[in-house]
Amino acid sequence: MAKLESSLKNMILCLFLISMVMSAALGLVYNVTKGPIELSSKKAEIDALKVVLPEFDNDPTKDTREIDGLTYYTGTKSGQVVGYAVKTFTDKGFSGRFDLMVGLLPDGTINNIAVLSQKETPGLGDKMKTNWKDQFKGKNPESFKLSVKKDGGDVDAITASTITSRAFCDATQKACDGYNKNFSKNEGGKP
Repeated sequence: MAKLESSLKNMILCLFLISMVMSAALGLVYNVTKGPIELSSKKAEIDALKVVLPEFDNDPTKDTREIDGLTYYTGTKSGQVVGYAVKTFTDKGFSGRFDLMVGLLPDGTINNIAVLSQKETPGLGDKMKTNWKDQFKGKNPESFKLSVKKDGGDVDAITASTITSRAFCDATQKACDGYNKNFSKNEGGKP
């Protein structure tokens, strides 16, 4: 019996030491990769701003505003506002959350949209990254209904990916609504 207790104690001690070593290793890996991941995320954000905003000469990332979970960026050229970008999201995707960057002109017209992150089904839902999203360019939500045609809107859904299409519309509508609430109605376009 004493031999069994000794073996059990040794096994518990061994498992405890292994757990401690693995926890320390995991913490080390997290600390080593945290910086590069943040830099990569920041680069993706800047690249998306270049895609969705008209030509600008300022750094839109220097003066961002976060309101109701959305992040707003202002693009200017020679001191004049040329557009706004809204980092938006939806939790309604087929595979859950995805993030978009929606570029808007000062009058609320959609300039362009970039997909920041998504986990939709390869070959189906991930087609949102293709020229499918071009149907939103130049459209103003005042006259273009941001929902799929199946739901009475103006958006052609991705074939076999209606859920993804609806979610994309949801995230885009969220960006446009946030812009209208926080920017377009205020003097000078400042929230």
